[in-house]
Amino acid sequence: MALHRSGELAARVARAVAMLDRCRVCPRDCDVDRTAGETGLCHVGRHARVASAFAHFGEEDCLRGWNGSGTIFFSFCNLRCKFCQNWETSQDGEGREVTRDELAAMMLELQARGCHNINFVTPEHVVPQILEALPIAIERGLRLPIVYNTSAYDSLESLVLLDGIVDIYMPDFKYWDPHASAKFLGAKDYPEVARTIIREMHRQVGDLVVDGDGLAQRGLLVRHLVMPDAEQDTAQILAWLHALSPATYVNVMDQYSPDGAVLRDREKYVRLARPTSQREYRRALELAREVGLARIDERRPHPKLRARLR
Repeated sequence: MALHRSGELAARVARAVAMLDRCRVCPRDCDVDRTAGETGLCHVGRHARVASAFAHFGEEDCLRGWNGSGTIFFSFCNLRCKFCQNWETSQDGEGREVTRDELAAMMLELQARGCHNINFVTPEHVVPQILEALPIAIERGLRLPIVYNTSAYDSLESLVLLDGIVDIYMPDFKYWDPHASAKFLGAKDYPEVARTIIREMHRQVGDLVVDGDGLAQRGLLVRHLVMPDAEQDTAQILAWLHALSPATYVNVMDQYSPDGAVLRDREKYVRLARPTSQREYRRALELAREVGLARIDERRPHPKLRARLR
């Protein structure tokens, strides 16, 4: 709000949109003119594409609360995860183009439904489009915390533009090993980029802060999807997060199952051709505790949500 009142938000919008001329919005640095409709690896031109916008009850309890997290799922992605469970959206681009006014209207509709926050999902390649919609939404009454829900393959330049705008950063740190990242995510530099941008996110917002109702207000929340045969990656990621801050809020997730390209070619991706075992998941939780992380998400529904579901 202060950035908008001072005119700084407008200045950042201008800087962000200028990045589209020779696109460097994400680490791919495709160097295409998206303002002219050209597209690079993400397949998105001047306008963002949105697959869906709704009150989501599948997020962490501190985000979904009892009225849901106001999620806006953007189409396409700057990673090429072979196991993606949202292939139709992330790779095929399911959804429709929206103008900045339409995107602002989506935020306001989610606020009107009582959602606790606005949750931008897969926003790495559409930071300028998000930024140019925010002043419109603010002027029309948007007052909710902003959640940036990302794969952690973001541009540091984009993150700097978001300083003071995003309230809650929620990156997913997938792999530590660059060779696994190259094979399974399509980005060998993913681990290095993820460490850089998560460090910047923590610098901006610090450890996660929740209010008296247990709802997230500001800070960093990190997800780690436990992958098959990747215990070493998990151990190194969790140790690094503890070094960043022992109070880092971490959701260690167990829901991996083969999908996307893995389902179509199990022999090529044999390591990923099975779900994560409960033994692997329990070991990941043990590792989190062994390194000293104290804030591990336990996926317990909020009491007000439990009462509502009875």
